[in-house]
Formats: sequence, structure tokens, C-alpha cells
Amino acid sequence: MDLKPVGETPSNPGPADYFTGRVRIDPLASPPEPARVAMARVTFEPGARTAWHTHPLGQTLIVTEGCGWVQSEGQARQTIRPGDVVWFAPGEKHWHGATATTGMTHIAIQERQNGSPVDWLEHVSDADYDG
Repeated sequence: MDLKPVGETPSNPGPADYFTGRVRIDPLASPPEPARVAMARVTFEPGARTAWHTHPLGQTLIVTEGCGWVQSEGQARQTIRPGDVVWFAPGEKHWHGATATTGMTHIAIQERQNGSPVDWLEHVSDADYDG
């Protein structure tokens, strides 16, 4: 058993290579192999968002606070709120983040394949973000 008390794992800023705006990442779980799951609580300030990205084995988001937007390539942007659960299929190009005026927090759950849970792509343009 490995118990991680609250506050033991430090928060990290979302790297500018993969995020636009102010983002805080609080790691929740990343157990050693053979486990593949990785989980984090991600908090986006208003206007903050991920870059476009994919996940080799898919991703689940559980919205816990605020109001945000999600979009898959070729589809309309959708609004997400606390209690919403979003599933992105393996390889589905997408982004997620806060709305322009309201922050948003979600728990992100994904599995690692060959050591990585995500493939980062280009930043989301203001035109895509604005819908």
C-alpha cells in the first residue's frame, strides 16, 4: 500500500509548451509499472486551456468545479460543468480548459502506453478557443 497524504505531493504549474494561461496540476496517482493509470487534478484560470493533444489509451475527465469547454477536432466546442464526465477515445485529437470568464477544475484520468499518457500537439488558436 502507498498512502499519499494531502499536501505531500506539490502542485506544479502547467508548462507553457502544453498550456495557454494559468494552470495548476496537482498529481493524484501515478503508480509504478505494471500499473498504467495516471491521475491529476487540473485547475484552469479563466481563459486557460490545454494545447491540442491525444491519448494513446483514451482519457476520462470528471469536472469538479467551475465551468469549462471541451472540443474534439472537427466538432463543435461543448460546455462542461461539475458532475459532467467526458471520455475521449484513444487517438482523439482534443483540448479542454476554462471558459473565458470562469475557472474550471477537473480530474484527468489516463493510461500510459510506452511510458507516456499523452501526445502533445499545437496550441489551440484563439479562433478555435472562441468557438
